[in-house]
Amino acid sequence: MISLRKLSSFIGPRIKHRAGLIAMLPVMLLAGCKTVVMNPSGDVAAQQADLILVSTALMLLIIVPVIFLTLFFAWKYRQSNTAAEYDPEWDHSTKLELVIWGAPLLIIIVLGLVTWVSTHKLDPYRPLERIDASRPLAADHKPLEIQVVAMDWKWLFIYPEQGIATVNELVTPVDRPVRFKITASTVMNSFFIPALAGQIYAMPSMETTLNAVINKPGEYEGFSANYSGAGFSHMRFKYYGMNEGDFEQWVDNTRKASKTLDRVVYTELEKPSIKEPVQKFGNVSKDLFHAIVNRCVAEGTVCMDAQMMADSLRNGTSLKAEELAILINNAMCTVTPNGVNASNKALPIIQSSKNDDHDDSLSN
Repeated sequence: MISLRKLSSFIGPRIKHRAGLIAMLPVMLLAGCKTVVMNPSGDVAAQQADLILVSTALMLLIIVPVIFLTLFFAWKYRQSNTAAEYDPEWDHSTKLELVIWGAPLLIIIVLGLVTWVSTHKLDPYRPLERIDASRPLAADHKPLEIQVVAMDWKWLFIYPEQGIATVNELVTPVDRPVRFKITASTVMNSFFIPALAGQIYAMPSMETTLNAVINKPGEYEGFSANYSGAGFSHMRFKYYGMNEGDFEQWVDNTRKASKTLDRVVYTELEKPSIKEPVQKFGNVSKDLFHAIVNRCVAEGTVCMDAQMMADSLRNGTSLKAEELAILINNAMCTVTPNGVNASNKALPIIQSSKNDDHDDSLSN
């Protein structure tokens, strides 16, 4: 029969070994995490990471002492410690009250100041003032403009200056400021590239803006950070930071693509799809992004900005009906009436009546 001592010597080391593995499990799991948010490649994201560290450090100034004192008091005034001072009549200490209330108040004030300054400094709509911490931007610099459309369930990127577009692939040059103009085709989404900058919402019929810059060449992940339906988990794209020469070559290669992104193609592309492959368009119809934002991609529909301006002028202007009709017709988009070929002359949004006894009306 095996003695208890031999059995203990046999099982003991194995239990200790397994206990060590269990203790190391959290560390092993964390080792697989990507810390791109705290170690980004873009200056805006780097400033946001610094803000997280500063805010955490300020909060730890009160959290760590509270935890330490809680454990210390529990140990010092334990039941077995008869040497500990016992004063059942004690109820107040001015010095202690000053510390308890003064320290958190000072931390909140400093944290509020840091947050206020950083919130305005890192406003996504605010043009960039620097490439990184050591390189300021010239006042007359021109950022690269990219128009972003969140679709079901894919991303469309339009480069208006280059006249090209891509689906699920984004490329920008390193150390060049980029201004993203962002919208959505149907439901609300969130445009997020952790290595570049913080997330910003993409909403239909609205345009949001994000200014950012990438400082290191490489391949990064972009995705939607807001649930938007069945294909949400696959709503991802590759983001590439390239040097200026490689970026220009990529633009030239994209221009060679035979496909053109016009309103008809966009209407088909807008239909829901999952795991959409990368597509490239060598040409893009002018003002397509404006039509997407104002929900007038389909022929014969009134753009929202035109409709709102027409309503505003009609309700508040002192112009005569004929003058108003001419102003709207010349300044805003036109609408193709039903049954009329789009190539024919379109009618104005607001038509003046030939008869003074009739009110002006909106064309349908």
